[in-house]
Amino acid sequence: MKSTSSKILVSKTIGSVSSLTLKPQNAKAVIALAHGAGAGMKHPFMERLAMQLCGLSVATVRYNFPYMENKKKMPDVPAVAEKTVAEVFANVLEIFSGTPVFLAGKSFGGRMSSQFVSKNNPPDLQGIIFYGFPLHAPGKPDAQRAEHLKAIASPMLFLQGTNDALANISLIEKVSSSLPGATLVKFEGANHSFKVKSKELIDELAVNTCQWIERILG
Repeated sequence: MKSTSSKILVSKTIGSVSSLTLKPQNAKAVIALAHGAGAGMKHPFMERLAMQLCGLSVATVRYNFPYMENKKKMPDVPAVAEKTVAEVFANVLEIFSGTPVFLAGKSFGGRMSSQFVSKNNPPDLQGIIFYGFPLHAPGKPDAQRAEHLKAIASPMLFLQGTNDALANISLIEKVSSSLPGATLVKFEGANHSFKVKSKELIDELAVNTCQWIERILG
Protein backbone atom coordinates (compact mmCIF):
# COMPACT_ATOMS: atom_id res chain seq x y z
CA MET A 1 0.00 0.00 0.00
CA LYS A 2 1.31 3.45 -0.93
CA SER A 3 1.26 6.56 1.22
CA THR A 4 -0.59 9.69 0.07
CA SER A 5 1.40 12.90 0.32
CA SER A 6 0.03 16.34 1.15
CA LYS A 7 0.89 19.67 2.76
CA ILE A 8 -0.40 21.03 6.06
CA LEU A 9 -0.29 24.76 6.80
CA VAL A 10 1.16 25.50 10.24
CA SER A 11 0.88 29.30 9.99
CA LYS A 12 1.56 32.10 7.50
CA THR A 13 4.88 32.88 9.16
CA ILE A 14 6.01 29.28 9.72
CA GLY A 15 4.70 27.92 6.42
CA SER A 16 3.57 24.40 5.54
CA VAL A 17 4.95 20.95 6.30
CA SER A 18 4.74 17.73 4.31
CA SER A 19 2.74 14.74 5.46
CA LEU A 20 2.31 11.12 4.40
CA THR A 21 -0.95 9.28 5.05
CA LEU A 22 -1.18 5.50 5.08
CA LYS A 23 -4.79 4.37 5.43
CA PRO A 24 -5.99 0.77 5.56
CA GLN A 25 -9.55 -0.22 4.76
CA ASN A 26 -11.82 0.06 7.80
CA ALA A 27 -9.23 1.81 9.98
CA LYS A 28 -10.03 1.33 13.67
CA ALA A 29 -7.97 4.41 14.59
CA VAL A 30 -5.51 6.95 13.17
CA ILE A 31 -2.20 8.07 14.65
CA ALA A 32 -0.58 11.46 13.91
CA LEU A 33 3.01 10.25 14.03
CA ALA A 34 5.87 12.71 14.62
CA HIS A 35 9.53 11.98 13.89
CA GLY A 36 12.57 12.15 16.17
CA ALA A 37 15.05 15.00 16.35
CA GLY A 38 17.60 13.65 13.90
CA ALA A 39 15.51 12.17 11.08
CA GLY A 40 12.30 13.08 9.26
CA MET A 41 9.05 11.34 8.43
CA LYS A 42 10.67 9.21 5.69
CA HIS A 43 13.23 7.59 8.00
CA PRO A 44 13.12 3.77 7.66
CA PHE A 45 11.94 3.43 11.27
CA MET A 46 8.95 5.65 10.54
CA GLU A 47 8.23 3.95 7.21
CA ARG A 48 8.31 0.45 8.66
CA LEU A 49 6.29 1.38 11.74
CA ALA A 50 3.57 2.98 9.61
CA MET A 51 3.45 -0.06 7.35
CA GLN A 52 3.16 -2.49 10.27
CA LEU A 53 0.42 -0.40 11.89
CA CYS A 54 -1.45 -0.30 8.58
CA GLY A 55 -1.39 -4.10 8.52
CA LEU A 56 -3.11 -4.01 11.93
CA SER A 57 -5.87 -1.66 10.66
CA VAL A 58 -4.39 1.49 12.19
CA ALA A 59 -3.93 4.48 9.88
CA THR A 60 -1.01 6.89 10.27
CA VAL A 61 -0.30 10.46 9.25
CA ARG A 62 3.44 11.06 9.37
CA TYR A 63 4.65 14.63 9.11
CA ASN A 64 7.77 16.78 9.23
CA PHE A 65 8.47 19.51 11.72
CA PRO A 66 9.34 22.83 10.01
CA TYR A 67 13.09 22.55 10.62
CA MET A 68 13.19 19.15 8.92
CA GLU A 69 10.96 20.42 6.12
CA ASN A 70 13.48 23.22 5.52
CA LYS A 71 16.49 20.90 5.81
CA LYS A 72 17.84 22.52 8.96
CA LYS A 73 19.74 20.59 11.63
CA MET A 74 18.59 22.46 14.73
CA PRO A 75 15.14 21.33 15.96
CA ASP A 76 12.39 23.93 16.19
CA VAL A 77 11.79 25.77 19.45
CA PRO A 78 8.93 24.22 21.46
CA ALA A 79 6.41 26.92 20.48
CA VAL A 80 6.88 26.14 16.76
CA ALA A 81 6.93 22.36 17.27
CA GLU A 82 3.80 22.45 19.44
CA LYS A 83 2.01 24.67 16.92
CA THR A 84 2.86 22.11 14.24
CA VAL A 85 1.42 19.28 16.34
CA ALA A 86 -1.73 21.34 16.91
CA GLU A 87 -2.32 22.01 13.21
CA VAL A 88 -1.59 18.42 12.20
CA PHE A 89 -3.99 17.19 14.88
CA ALA A 90 -6.72 19.54 13.65
CA ASN A 91 -6.11 18.42 10.07
CA VAL A 92 -6.28 14.73 10.98
CA LEU A 93 -9.51 15.26 12.93
CA GLU A 94 -11.07 16.85 9.86
CA ILE A 95 -9.87 14.31 7.31
CA PHE A 96 -10.57 11.27 9.49
CA SER A 97 -13.91 12.49 10.81
CA GLY A 98 -15.49 9.81 13.00
CA THR A 99 -12.25 7.83 13.44
CA PRO A 100 -10.54 7.86 16.87
CA VAL A 101 -7.37 10.00 16.75
CA PHE A 102 -4.17 9.43 18.71
CA LEU A 103 -0.97 11.48 18.84
CA ALA A 104 2.39 9.74 18.84
CA GLY A 105 6.04 10.36 18.23
CA LYS A 106 9.52 8.93 18.17
CA SER A 107 11.56 10.56 20.95
CA PHE A 108 11.50 14.36 20.29
CA GLY A 109 8.23 14.03 18.36
CA GLY A 110 6.52 12.34 21.27
CA ARG A 111 7.74 14.92 23.75
CA MET A 112 6.57 17.84 21.59
CA SER A 113 3.19 16.14 21.14
CA SER A 114 2.80 15.73 24.89
CA GLN A 115 3.81 19.33 25.54
CA PHE A 116 1.04 20.47 23.19
CA VAL A 117 -1.46 18.21 24.94
CA SER A 118 -0.40 19.30 28.44
CA LYS A 119 -1.31 22.90 27.59
CA ASN A 120 -4.56 22.18 25.74
CA ASN A 121 -5.94 18.73 26.63
CA PRO A 122 -8.01 18.57 23.43
CA PRO A 123 -11.26 16.68 24.10
CA ASP A 124 -11.13 14.79 20.80
CA LEU A 125 -7.77 13.16 21.59
CA GLN A 126 -7.93 9.48 22.54
CA GLY A 127 -4.38 9.16 23.84
CA ILE A 128 -0.63 9.63 23.32
CA ILE A 129 1.96 7.03 22.36
CA PHE A 130 5.66 7.49 23.09
CA TYR A 131 8.12 5.49 21.01
CA GLY A 132 11.00 6.08 23.38
CA PHE A 133 10.30 9.10 25.60
CA PRO A 134 13.54 11.17 25.78
CA LEU A 135 13.57 11.66 29.53
CA HIS A 136 17.08 13.08 29.82
CA ALA A 137 20.40 13.62 28.05
CA PRO A 138 22.65 10.55 27.72
CA GLY A 139 24.40 9.78 31.00
CA LYS A 140 22.49 12.44 32.93
CA PRO A 141 19.48 10.71 34.57
CA ASP A 142 16.82 13.24 35.50
CA ALA A 143 13.01 13.43 35.30
CA GLN A 144 12.46 17.17 34.72
CA ARG A 145 11.31 16.62 31.13
CA ALA A 146 8.39 14.57 32.45
CA GLU A 147 6.94 17.24 34.73
CA HIS A 148 4.43 18.46 32.11
CA LEU A 149 2.97 14.97 31.79
CA LYS A 150 1.16 15.48 35.10
CA ALA A 151 -1.15 17.97 33.37
CA ILE A 152 -2.30 15.50 30.70
CA ALA A 153 -5.78 14.02 31.01
CA SER A 154 -5.50 11.56 28.10
CA PRO A 155 -4.20 7.98 28.42
CA MET A 156 -0.49 7.56 27.67
CA LEU A 157 1.49 4.59 26.38
CA PHE A 158 5.25 4.48 27.02
CA LEU A 159 7.11 2.03 24.81
CA GLN A 160 10.65 1.95 26.19
CA GLY A 161 13.82 -0.07 25.71
CA THR A 162 15.55 -1.09 28.92
CA ASN A 163 18.91 -0.07 27.41
CA ASP A 164 17.77 3.40 26.25
CA ALA A 165 20.52 5.95 26.94
CA LEU A 166 17.93 8.76 26.93
CA ALA A 167 15.63 7.16 29.49
CA ASN A 168 16.93 5.35 32.54
CA ILE A 169 14.43 2.51 32.89
CA SER A 170 14.07 2.91 36.66
CA LEU A 171 13.21 6.58 36.19
CA ILE A 172 10.72 5.81 33.43
CA GLU A 173 9.08 3.23 35.69
CA LYS A 174 8.83 5.83 38.45
CA VAL A 175 7.40 8.46 36.08
CA SER A 176 4.82 6.18 34.47
CA SER A 177 3.67 4.68 37.78
CA SER A 178 2.96 8.19 39.09
CA LEU A 179 0.64 8.99 36.16
CA PRO A 180 -2.90 7.56 36.56
CA GLY A 181 -3.50 7.19 32.83
CA ALA A 182 -0.11 5.77 31.86
CA THR A 183 0.91 2.31 30.63
CA LEU A 184 4.55 1.24 30.35
CA VAL A 185 5.70 -1.56 28.05
CA LYS A 186 9.38 -2.47 28.35
CA PHE A 187 11.52 -4.04 25.63
CA GLU A 188 14.35 -5.96 27.22
CA GLY A 189 17.79 -4.95 25.96
CA ALA A 190 16.48 -2.48 23.38
CA ASN A 191 18.23 0.86 22.86
CA HIS A 192 16.73 4.24 21.92
CA SER A 193 16.31 3.01 18.32
CA PHE A 194 14.48 -0.10 19.57
CA LYS A 195 17.29 -2.38 18.47
CA VAL A 196 18.55 -5.43 20.34
CA LYS A 197 21.90 -6.11 18.73
CA SER A 198 21.00 -6.21 15.01
CA LYS A 199 17.28 -6.83 15.46
CA GLU A 200 14.85 -3.92 15.21
CA LEU A 201 11.62 -4.40 17.18
CA ILE A 202 9.19 -2.72 14.78
CA ASP A 203 6.72 -5.62 14.74
CA GLU A 204 6.60 -5.70 18.53
CA LEU A 205 6.05 -1.94 18.72
CA ALA A 206 3.16 -2.09 16.26
CA VAL A 207 1.47 -5.04 18.02
CA ASN A 208 1.73 -3.40 21.45
CA THR A 209 0.44 -0.12 20.03
CA CYS A 210 -2.57 -1.84 18.48
CA GLN A 211 -3.37 -3.84 21.61
CA TRP A 212 -3.29 -0.70 23.75
CA ILE A 213 -5.48 1.22 21.29
CA GLU A 214 -8.03 -1.59 21.38
CA ARG A 215 -8.09 -1.45 25.20
CA ILE A 216 -8.54 2.33 25.18
CA LEU A 217 -11.37 2.15 22.66
CA GLY A 218 -13.02 -0.69 24.55
